[in-house]
Amino acid sequence: MRQVLALLVLLAAAAGPPAAARAATAVELELVLAVDGSSSVTSWEFDLQMRGLSAAFRDPEVQGAVRAAGDLGIAVTLVQWSGRDRQIKAVEWTLIYDGASAAEFAADLDAAPRYVTGGSTAIGNAIGFSQLLLESNGYQGKRRTIDVSGDGRTNQGVQTPELRDAAVAAGITINGLAILNEDPGVDAYYRDNVIGGSGAFLISATDYRDFARAIRMKLIREIGGPPLVQAPATRREQTAWRP
Repeated sequence: MRQVLALLVLLAAAAGPPAAARAATAVELELVLAVDGSSSVTSWEFDLQMRGLSAAFRDPEVQGAVRAAGDLGIAVTLVQWSGRDRQIKAVEWTLIYDGASAAEFAADLDAAPRYVTGGSTAIGNAIGFSQLLLESNGYQGKRRTIDVSGDGRTNQGVQTPELRDAAVAAGITINGLAILNEDPGVDAYYRDNVIGGSGAFLISATDYRDFARAIRMKLIREIGGPPLVQAPATRREQTAWRP
């Protein structure tokens, strides 16, 4: 636990000073999109992630989920991550409440460069960094969610379950998108070590070409509210769900 607390202090410094003191803006959901930029992700694969995300926020069903979530809208940011000391907020917090604001956020995603290139895989540190962004963003969400996508297992930094559990204890839900191109068992790793909290769930993409489909369905599900079931019990159940 001391290691986790020390890491959160360091990540707080890396994330920058808290938002100016003011009344927090109420929103339906605060959402951190945490995208893998580690050494296993080529430039082409990273581009597929970013284009998949921007296409999702232009999608009528995703925009419909935003409107259906409630009148307050949702606050969203994008984090790029890899090793234990390599996380960056790549797109600023944005309030999305209709199709036009969703399209503006999509344009910001398209314009964002790749800030994190290469490095190890420290999912726990990415979760800790994302938690601090949620706690210092000037918004007050009815729900708070970290959306972690990646194709590998933690091989550096604090063990993922420690910082996952710290985030869950703070009332945050962590959902996962496991990309199976390099490690067919990474979905089981995400299920056991990454996702957690109220209504947490996992969706798998067979490879980076499948990312756009997976992130679209994932956003519809997580923006619209807690799913009917929590994380699938078996890999067969995970891979069988292909809307």
